[in-house]
Amino acid sequence: MICLLCRCYKRSKIKTGSSSNTFVTLIMDKFLSNMEKEKPMRYTGEQLRIATDNYTTVLGSGCFGEVYKGNFKGRNHMAVKVLRGNSDKRFEEQLMAELGTIGKIHHFNVVQLCGFCFDRDLRALVYEYIGNGSLDNYLFHENKTLGYEKLHEIAVGTARGIAYLHEDCKQRIIHYDIKTGNILLDNKRILKLLIFGLAKLCSRENTHITMTGGRVTPGYAAPEIWMPFPVTHKCDVYSYGVLLFEIIGRRRNLDINLRESQEWFSVWVWKKIDAGELGELIKACGIKKRHEEMAKRMVKVALLCVQYMPVSRPIMSYVVKMLEGSAKISKPSNPFQYGTFPAHLVHASRTNASTSV
Repeated sequence: MICLLCRCYKRSKIKTGSSSNTFVTLIMDKFLSNMEKEKPMRYTGEQLRIATDNYTTVLGSGCFGEVYKGNFKGRNHMAVKVLRGNSDKRFEEQLMAELGTIGKIHHFNVVQLCGFCFDRDLRALVYEYIGNGSLDNYLFHENKTLGYEKLHEIAVGTARGIAYLHEDCKQRIIHYDIKTGNILLDNKRILKLLIFGLAKLCSRENTHITMTGGRVTPGYAAPEIWMPFPVTHKCDVYSYGVLLFEIIGRRRNLDINLRESQEWFSVWVWKKIDAGELGELIKACGIKKRHEEMAKRMVKVALLCVQYMPVSRPIMSYVVKMLEGSAKISKPSNPFQYGTFPAHLVHASRTNASTSV
């Protein structure tokens, strides 16, 4: 859709010489009219101001804007993301891409877009409110209330959500920011994958797209993100592997408070596997005997997901099968033989480790 808009814009400019702002306004009017026929509801800025009590309760913030808690009649609590950005062609195209594609996503393990606002002075997206917090609150604090059966369920559900984005949508959606902070739990502790922010669309034919690594969370990003090369949906597979390590160890993949040999959990895990000490690893993670086979599968799948070469990483639908025990898990090779953690990435991750993940 974005490509079509760009072509139309170029033709219009050649034929009429009219300003891009006028053309973008016409395109947006038509697009918003079509969107109103879809499920997401269009709100006014005044409706959002009232619903959020003048933007009182902040749920989170990031490079794309702040997220506020809202109370809507008939729909209970919602999350309102107020977007930062100028009303230029690039910003409008990004907004249309997110609304036009993500607005049609309906998956049990993906947060649903419920509405939007496109007023003169306000651009906002309205999502279902997930009230039980993010996964990092359950993994990285002293009160670890989630057992391994539930953690395995979360790992499988997250993999299903990513597989849906990669393989079942009309346009492949690359998330680009898979991490514990983007895995939300509802009141029944059913996970929801949060996808607004960095997500990009990719046609089936165009399997490679370019993106700068500075926008991605350090420590979770695949090696190719930090290099001046096109990347694929396999970068999400790598980030998922890091997430899986954190679920297994119930700790951050990078913990600078531990001694050097255990600072990087994924590297330490590989060393244990390579030395034939998987049993010792399971014991060190506090995993009970009845969960041992489940944990072993998770460890092997995590190592497959963080392979240095993208082509060596599995697709997410196969990750689901491996975690569930319905597909064979091949023996993983050393993911770190090429030096996956270069000095600048280690430094960035150290800085990030004490802040939001």
